[in-house]
Amino acid sequence: MTKQDLKAFLSQNLKKYRSYRKLSQADFAELIDISVPFLSDVENGKKWVSPVTLAKMADALNIEAYELLKPDTIIPDNAVNILDKYTSDIYQTFGETLNKIHKNYIGQINSKKTDTEA
Repeated sequence: MTKQDLKAFLSQNLKKYRSYRKLSQADFAELIDISVPFLSDVENGKKWVSPVTLAKMADALNIEAYELLKPDTIIPDNAVNILDKYTSDIYQTFGETLNKIHKNYIGQINSKKTDTEA
């Protein structure tokens, strides 16, 4: 693995995690006390960061520093957009499923009451 590979992994992961946390470049740069142009260069694979800056980035994103350098990230491309897009469908389906489970459970209780009363 080369330094260029690590820069590419850092670039990709930093963008994903920052986006996941809904932080603009300006907000994130201010949070970790670096300039926006420097952050932009890091996210574009043009610059590297010191270990201290890497630790600040990870801390601000609430992850471990090594996660910024991993080839495969936990958060796939567009995961946040996909979840946002289908959130209402997920809640509706989840609610319907819970409602069915609840009705089934109540039905079983009522059935047992009827059996014991007979």
